[in-house]
Amino acid sequence: MTTKTNKSTPAAADRILTEEEILKMDEKDYMNPAQMAFFKAKLQALEKELLKNAGETTEHLRETVLVPDPADRATIEEEHALELRTRDRERKLLKKVQQSIVAIDGGDYGWCEETGEPIGIPRLIARPTATLSLEAQQRRELKQKLYGD
Repeated sequence: MTTKTNKSTPAAADRILTEEEILKMDEKDYMNPAQMAFFKAKLQALEKELLKNAGETTEHLRETVLVPDPADRATIEEEHALELRTRDRERKLLKKVQQSIVAIDGGDYGWCEETGEPIGIPRLIARPTATLSLEAQQRRELKQKLYGD
């Protein structure tokens, strides 16, 4: 069983490992400096992309075109509303990404907030902002389904 230890990341690694290399690592190497560096790079790339998308949306919304046809105007307004909803979801994701980067810097990344057990490399690769193990997430979703929020 893997246990949580406070590991420092001295110069982590000279290069960032690939997903395949990370997945092949032994369970005892869980959240070693190389893995932390991999996830930090992945999260920073995601953060950069989300910030770029937000900037593009701002520019796109400033480019308002006046069209006399009410149907065309309604289409443009609906596109803007859809884009704003998408950016709102991305804004929430950006907050989680930034919290995950802070957790990496603090040495707490990769460990379930509820149980303290490892979240697991495959789950973190699929969802790098995960804060719960798969079992804890399933329990939380079941409670929400049964009792509501």
